[in-house]
Amino acid sequence: MQVEIDPNSGFCGGVIRAIGTAEKILGEGGRLYSLGAIVHNEEELARLQGCGLVTIDTEDLREMRDPVAGETLLIRAHGEPPKVYARAKELGFKVVDCTCPVVLGLQKKIREARLRLAPAEGQIVLFGKIGHPEVMGLVGQVDGGVTVVENLDQLRDRIADGTIRPYRDIELFSQTTMSPEGYARVREYLSSIMAGAELTVHETICQQVASRHRELAEFARNHDVIVFVSGKDSSNGKVLCELCRGANVRTWHIGSASGLRREWFRPDDRVGVCGATSTPKWLLEEVAAAIKNLQ
Repeated sequence: MQVEIDPNSGFCGGVIRAIGTAEKILGEGGRLYSLGAIVHNEEELARLQGCGLVTIDTEDLREMRDPVAGETLLIRAHGEPPKVYARAKELGFKVVDCTCPVVLGLQKKIREARLRLAPAEGQIVLFGKIGHPEVMGLVGQVDGGVTVVENLDQLRDRIADGTIRPYRDIELFSQTTMSPEGYARVREYLSSIMAGAELTVHETICQQVASRHRELAEFARNHDVIVFVSGKDSSNGKVLCELCRGANVRTWHIGSASGLRREWFRPDDRVGVCGATSTPKWLLEEVAAAIKNLQ
């Protein structure tokens, strides 16, 4: 078999920055707390935890009663709402903010949109994964004044039940890691049913993510079998794996080399190994080596 690693797979810029910052702090001997999983990849999380990273969640932050002056709290690339920063300051944390610059820009746009829309009772609609950390941070910028839809069916449902009102001005945004094709479907449908009101569409999908979709589909078509590597909680991983499967039915999704099965492969296969924006290069290399050793 021939085995090739997709040269465009691996961490996005925001994740590289967050993990590099964590490694630097941990390398200096300090203790570091991360608010939420710094990356949605179990293998990389285990590596960082072995270096001393402690992961807590927003509930832990709320329930803390004793001051933690001098401790460092890292805000991961997904970003957080303003109330989280206020709570961390109240507890005495030194906050290291690693929110992705693209996400920071989107947070600002949502706050500005709310100011524009409020006088005329307009609405913000966000195409994103309900409950995703980035989405929760975006919704929290305006105290929940955002309607989130994951797909076209949910958009139709929210219009039917009156949650989304096409007779009022709407500003449409997308979570930065969503499918460009899915966003286009939501945008086109919403545009078609606006009733005398204005629809403003913001192009907020990360350009690195958007280009990944085109490149990855081509990579999948150019190989006989695809092994897609990502964590089970990676929203981006689920989207990109389905993209690969749409281009190549022989696509297999694993979290690590231990998930490989010999029966997936034929002796003369050209195998492509790829992953999500939360998949480290070292893990892709480990999987590629394991595939070669199956022979």
